[in-house]
Amino acid sequence: MGSTPLLVVDDLHASAEGTEILKGVNLTVGEGEIHALMGPNGSGKSTLANVLFGHPGYAVTAGSILYRGGDIVEMSPDKRGRAGMFLGFQYPEEIPGVSVVNFLRTALANRTGTDYTVLELRLKVMEAMRELDIDPSFADRYLNEGFSGGERKRNEVLQMAVLEPELAVLDETDSGLDIDALRIVAEGVQRLATDQRSFLIITHYQRMLHYITPDVVHVFLDGKIIETGGADLAERIEESGYDTYRVGSTER
Repeated sequence: MGSTPLLVVDDLHASAEGTEILKGVNLTVGEGEIHALMGPNGSGKSTLANVLFGHPGYAVTAGSILYRGGDIVEMSPDKRGRAGMFLGFQYPEEIPGVSVVNFLRTALANRTGTDYTVLELRLKVMEAMRELDIDPSFADRYLNEGFSGGERKRNEVLQMAVLEPELAVLDETDSGLDIDALRIVAEGVQRLATDQRSFLIITHYQRMLHYITPDVVHVFLDGKIIETGGADLAERIEESGYDTYRVGSTER
């Protein structure tokens, strides 16, 4: 582990259209760590993911986001991507007419500054597909067009394998997946986990964590992290729900 954490979120406040959604988020992710951020719908989890990646619909009103020691609050989304940050969307968009391999060629050129030939990129993609047990014909399909939920998420795992980010944030990547698709995504994440690559898995349910054991679990409620613990914290949430963490509860 490096001496400087990969990501440090310090007292982060953010709003959308004048309404405060993030209300003082504090989060530290070290190199090679897998973190799970768990909270009910409407708690602000996806807002945190969007703010981490510079979504223009949200305004940071206080606090800082340090990535590799530098504050990135003013950094554009494309520069965050080039710096090694990757966001897995809850609902990946279709891009008709753009094949998976051509999309990855453009994305990788932006990520690395190297313009790969079609052949070089195809070889790199095929190698990643073999490692992830993905059908080679996948490469020539239009991005997410006609893809099942599981195929869309598997495609995002392929993107991570090719782009090799240092920080991958998966925003409710388990949303709408059946058990087989969930396992495929989880196994892909496990294969890609290294001592240098960190994951922040944002989820409502504990079921993704049946397949991935996080190093750290956070409970996110009403715009901030209210408790942090080990993998057993996710199991307690599954047993008792989020109501025990709400203000005024006496059940904790």
